[in-house]
Amino acid sequence: MLSEFDKSVDETIDALIAPGGQFEVVTANIRGVQLPVFKAAPPTMREYFAYFAALHGDKEFVIYREERLTLRQVYNQGLAMAGALQAKFGLAKGDRVAVAMRNFPEWISAFMGLLSIGVVVVPMNAWWQGEEIRYGVRHSGTRLVVADEERARRIAALDGFHIPVVTVRAAPGSDLGYERVEDIMAAGPAMPNWLPPLSPEDDATIMYTSGSTGEPKGAVATHGSVVHGALNYLVTGLAMLQLLTKDGATLPEQQVMLLNVPLFHITGSVPVLLVSVAIARKLVIMHKWDAGDALRLIEKEGATYFVGVPTMSLELMQHPDRDKYDLSTLVDIAGGGAPRPVEHVKRLTEVFPGKNPAIGYGLTETNGVGAGNLRGSYLTKPASTGRASRPLVELRIANDAGQSLATGEVGEVCIRSSANVRGYWNNPQATAAAFTSDGWFHTGDLGYLDEDGYLFIVDRKKDIIIRGGENISCQEVESAIYTNPVVAEACVFGLPDDRLGEIVGAVVHLKDGEPVDPVALAEFTRGQLAAFKVPAKLWISEEQLPKLGSGKIDKVSIRKHYRARYAASQEG
Repeated sequence: MLSEFDKSVDETIDALIAPGGQFEVVTANIRGVQLPVFKAAPPTMREYFAYFAALHGDKEFVIYREERLTLRQVYNQGLAMAGALQAKFGLAKGDRVAVAMRNFPEWISAFMGLLSIGVVVVPMNAWWQGEEIRYGVRHSGTRLVVADEERARRIAALDGFHIPVVTVRAAPGSDLGYERVEDIMAAGPAMPNWLPPLSPEDDATIMYTSGSTGEPKGAVATHGSVVHGALNYLVTGLAMLQLLTKDGATLPEQQVMLLNVPLFHITGSVPVLLVSVAIARKLVIMHKWDAGDALRLIEKEGATYFVGVPTMSLELMQHPDRDKYDLSTLVDIAGGGAPRPVEHVKRLTEVFPGKNPAIGYGLTETNGVGAGNLRGSYLTKPASTGRASRPLVELRIANDAGQSLATGEVGEVCIRSSANVRGYWNNPQATAAAFTSDGWFHTGDLGYLDEDGYLFIVDRKKDIIIRGGENISCQEVESAIYTNPVVAEACVFGLPDDRLGEIVGAVVHLKDGEPVDPVALAEFTRGQLAAFKVPAKLWISEEQLPKLGSGKIDKVSIRKHYRARYAASQEG
């Protein structure tokens, strides 16, 4: 039976989406499927940014170190950047432009401006090394890369990289040999010369996500799907604010969010950035995560909302200087990207009394929307990732034949909404495997729904590791290990970790007579993989790895055996 809190949430959302209201929900045909949509939604990201920049333009929006910018300044900078790059490189609607940088104000400006001129933005994982960047650029057909200095240096070290690169925040006269965006803008127009017609079904972003097949897949979101993902989060947020006000809470004039998650992740770009644009929520940018610096910034800027992978809130709880800071402005401490251990939920409320814990479940392929477990309900059901995010999302549990399962039965978690991406870039096989003709996305996660519609994730159907919110393909790491000529067999799997959720584990059988140090073998992969993908623990097996009847390596039994070994070693 639903709790009184859940009933209040539903009643508040029902009022927000009622006929005639700003968030009225109707149905529309999206790629052949009738799905709920917001009747008054901006048709594309161009109108989304323009509308909210006009509405909230004078509000302080971005804080980065000593820089403080209003929403209008960030938006106008984005249009000027897009106009200058459009004029110099002849960018046209549908061209792909990669944004490869850590969290900077220019990331946001580039995102706003490039989407406004019809360019498809390809956010690159800033932890990727050179060859990983090369793959993303080649696979997406990127025409231009906008990079910060570190990413530009990684690209400059690559042989045969012929795609133009422009840099932001590189020192004048830098030895990279790339033009600076600041110089191009100084010589270019203040606005785009041409704004092509855009529709909700035009492509907006390609975000790369690691799955079970080795190479990352590019999830292609349309303008309409991104808009609806952002507005679905917005409705939930407004409902929470209304309930807080109803309960007598005094809220500040402007919400403040610590931007401590990467903008190149779906959490950073949709529920954080785009919702902040819509409600004029101030973003305090952290260039790099540091728990101590986060505590300092929460106090200094009066942050009201915190979201990050569970590792981040754990580090806030454990930080030795935590009690030295005034965190009274915080209202919500949310998590996503990875499971939060059940014992951490209660601990959050004990360490941060009066703050509201929350967890969300969504994927790159769903523009971050899926399910949410909020406030008191999260304390009641701390092992759950919550109910389907209203008003757009449907959840179901399916068996291998694609049939819906009953309450309590474990199967594959499937999500349907108008926020789902249209498929994978240049990968029709993967698209057909994950997206059904009636609009369902098969997540690869195994779970069940309880009698209240709460989702519980119990395992993974796909062969990935989630380390601190980063998806890692086991196959990709295995492929890197196999490039070492001494390796005969390799198996990669996740190991449980209190801080990161999982870390990368591997076991290797070597060719006859080839001695090798396991630490050195793990380090061998560092030149090919981002640091978070490098095995943290690697074992050498004297025997060949166990096989299934099909001749494939028996990953299930190997994972079980080495997880037990690892747990025993940690206890010892």
